[in-house]
Parts: sequence; structure tokens; C-alpha cells
Amino acid sequence: MAADLVRQRVSAIASLGGTPSALVAKAATSTIPIVFYIGIDPVEFGLIASFSHPGGNMTGVGGLQGDLIAKRIEFLHEIVPKAAVVAFLVNPNNRYTETETRVLQDGAHSLGLELHVVRASTASEIDAAFRTLAGLRPDALLVSADFVLLSRSKQLVALAAQHALPAVWPWREYVAAGGLMSYGTSLTEAYRVVGIYTGRILKGEKPADLPVQQEVKVELIFNTKTAKTLGLTFPLTLLGRADEVIE
Repeated sequence: MAADLVRQRVSAIASLGGTPSALVAKAATSTIPIVFYIGIDPVEFGLIASFSHPGGNMTGVGGLQGDLIAKRIEFLHEIVPKAAVVAFLVNPNNRYTETETRVLQDGAHSLGLELHVVRASTASEIDAAFRTLAGLRPDALLVSADFVLLSRSKQLVALAAQHALPAVWPWREYVAAGGLMSYGTSLTEAYRVVGIYTGRILKGEKPADLPVQQEVKVELIFNTKTAKTLGLTFPLTLLGRADEVIE
């Protein structure tokens, strides 16, 4: 798809699929402007020279999900304080998964939690992953900030409910579908910034001169109906910090 856009000589490419699509877009062209939303450090992965001066044909929003996953496991520990075993569902085809898993392993260790990583990238693999989880019997679940998994949000939320697994999700969209809670970047706000940057580029500005935005908005969302179904109560200290409570 990226190669097809290059062949069409488009004026700009908006890459909204996270790390995989940004890396593919970069490999496809060094001249067409690219505006991305990603969860990795774009400097570390060679997409830009620096946040303030990207220097090439790419700019956009860097979500830095590694910082957010560390906070998610802290929230999970507050909501399910008796949890001893936690599972982490990832897409093995996403290069960012390695970074996110490493950060989460450190966080789990510091909280005295046992962490199991399960992998899936298709509907059938997700079903198989939850059968694996049934054998592992974790007390709670975290899900990677991956757009392939997000595309299966209804399936994931339904399976978490079926297995009575308290789960912390990376984006609001999961909680709106019935998930327990989320902490992460507002995709609506991130996409808005990508749209603004794309518009500025179409009017003549250069991506090299547009600083990469970091965490345009981070939101904490709770679903009290799901909490009640799971027999959980959100601490008042957390509810007081919520950006939205879905009832």
C-alpha cells in the first residue's frame, strides 16, 4: 500500500497505524512528506534526527508508549491489589513490542508480580491466546498498544469478560466497548494533530521544520459497570483523577 501511494506521487502520507506503518512508509520514500502517529521513540528508531528538528521527510506525534505501560501496571496493581500473576498480550509482528515488554517486565518485578507474555496478531490467534491464559490462570491482563489488536477490540473485550479477567487497556476505545479501564494517548487528539500537520505541509511547510509532538493528551478512563460485573471497586483516589467515567 505504501509503495502504491509512492507510485501515485501523492503530496503527503498520513501514517496512523503506529510503529509498523511508520517504518514501512519511511522505507517506501525519502522525499514524500510523512506525518506519523507512533508509540516508539522516533529518534531511537531512526525516523527523525531530533524532536525539535526532525530534519528529513517525517514528523508527527510520538506517543512514547513505554512510559505509559509502566503506569498502566501501577494502576492495575491499585485496582487488583491481591493480583500475583499478570498476563500481557502482544502482537509479535510489531517491533515496538520488545520495548514495551521490557518496560513492563521491569514494572512487574518492582511490584512483585509474575508476568506471562502471550502473543497474537489474528482473530484465531487471539482465541488461542485466551485458551493459553485459561491454563496460566492470571489474576489480571494488560494489552499492548498495538493497532492490529485495537482492530479486534470487541473480540478482546468479550474474551476478557468471558474469562472474568480484569484488564487495563491502552486506549479509550476498549473501555467504550466494555473494557474495565484505559490509560493512554487520546487517539482523537493525536489524529487531530496529524491532520493539522498534514494541512500545514500541503500549504508549503516542510516536515523537517515541524517539531514532533509528544503526548498531546493522555487520558484515564474507567467503566464502572464492568468493574461491578467483576466485583471490583475503583479506589476513590483513582476516580478523582479520571478524565471520563463510563457508567
